[in-house]
Amino acid sequence: GGAPGIYSARYSGVDATDQQNLEKLLDALKDVPDDQRQAQFHCVLVYLRHAEDPTPLVCHGSWPGVITRQAAGTGGFGYDPIFFVPSEGKTAAELSREEKSAISHRGQALKLLLEALRNG
Repeated sequence: GGAPGIYSARYSGVDATDQQNLEKLLDALKDVPDDQRQAQFHCVLVYLRHAEDPTPLVCHGSWPGVITRQAAGTGGFGYDPIFFVPSEGKTAAELSREEKSAISHRGQALKLLLEALRNG
């Protein structure tokens, strides 16, 4: 497990397109039962107040979902068309930019960072 992991942009090779990466993942999961197709996006933002900051702000956001068998939606990028968000009943590619920003791993991490900066 864990693929494509941190190499998701290069899953099908250095010059692979989003579509090639998506197709490779769907092929790799073709025999995986629907109840075992869980996935997560993670984002970690680190804020250094200066180069030698001994206590940087570290903010982590995660976004659970399920890998679908077929792509749906035209928004977003990367794996969004096959990343189904159960709480929303649609893929990440079917979410509006505002909806995605409110619940995605990047949106969560950014909210945490902004809160930490506001609170000193």
